[in-house]
Amino acid sequence: MHYSDYLQLDKILNAQLRESEKKGRVAHDEMLFIIIHQTYELWFRQLIFEIDSVLEIMKKPALNDNSPELQTVVHRCSRVVTILRLLVHQIDIMETMTPMDFLEFRDMLRPASGFQSWQFKLLEAKLGLTFTQRHGQDYYTSQLNPDEVNTIKKGENEISLIELINDWLERMPFFRETSNWKNYQRIVPVNRPVQEIFWLDYREVYASGLASAETANLSGFDEVFGNGQTQSGGQPVVGHGESQPEGVRRLSPAACRSALFIFLYRGYPMLQTPFQLLNSLLEIDEQLSTWRYRHMSMVHRTIGTRIGTGGSTGKDYLRGALEKHYIFAEIARLTSFLIERSKLPVLSKEMEVRLGFG
Repeated sequence: MHYSDYLQLDKILNAQLRESEKKGRVAHDEMLFIIIHQTYELWFRQLIFEIDSVLEIMKKPALNDNSPELQTVVHRCSRVVTILRLLVHQIDIMETMTPMDFLEFRDMLRPASGFQSWQFKLLEAKLGLTFTQRHGQDYYTSQLNPDEVNTIKKGENEISLIELINDWLERMPFFRETSNWKNYQRIVPVNRPVQEIFWLDYREVYASGLASAETANLSGFDEVFGNGQTQSGGQPVVGHGESQPEGVRRLSPAACRSALFIFLYRGYPMLQTPFQLLNSLLEIDEQLSTWRYRHMSMVHRTIGTRIGTGGSTGKDYLRGALEKHYIFAEIARLTSFLIERSKLPVLSKEMEVRLGFG
């Protein structure tokens, strides 16, 4: 095996065909422009490869939260975050191209546009961005060829990472097994199922720490967590294959309770890996958002208020996507319901044993 043959360098290194060269007036920076976008597409391919592997693991009906499999999921999600950071930094290289350098070949690209990157749209779909969440719904596949549109639609119809995360969180046994709370010392003296008492206690502590201007947060608490009840309550949770009206939640109250419990008690060994997974999802959203912001700023700096080569509104479209395309926002909002570590309800001995401190 030879290095060049293994990497198929003949194909890769001869794939930079400059339009300006074809037209007899070479624009120096077009080479940089092509290589950066080719590199983006290679990294998108790797990101999809990593997410597909995560989806396959998360689809399993049972997943041990202390198993190598979940650690593999965390590791690969962390790799996704690292790659996304690299994609953000690639914009630094792109910005070495001045607006006038870009104008030397920009008009030759029409109607080609980065908006036609079907791989990026597929990545968003696999993570959990639905059609109803998309900014510019009429436009987002209008310039793709039929095979690319079919690939994206197929990805949207398959179960996404956010749906699998919801299922995984709902399966957690901490509030479904009453034995975990047998000797829990309650704060609120009410006659309710023992596994619900914790959330009534937590709500009481949370409410006592709210400022006068934050009292509306209590209704938000009840909406997100179902007021400690085991049934869903509040807005319906969209399952796989269902249409999703804008604003309808992706994580059920039971899933949100498990996620908040992980955030609160992540110091216990059993919750360390689940916490790392949730944190990596927040990092993915953060890096995607940072990439969109940097992209929007670069476009504004380069072409101002002109339309994109593909006919989009340029900066205005990118701003709309930046504000709307958050996938794991429901996990991020859970920080609104945290309390001081010193005020956390003391877990029962049975739960401490279950979480790894016997």
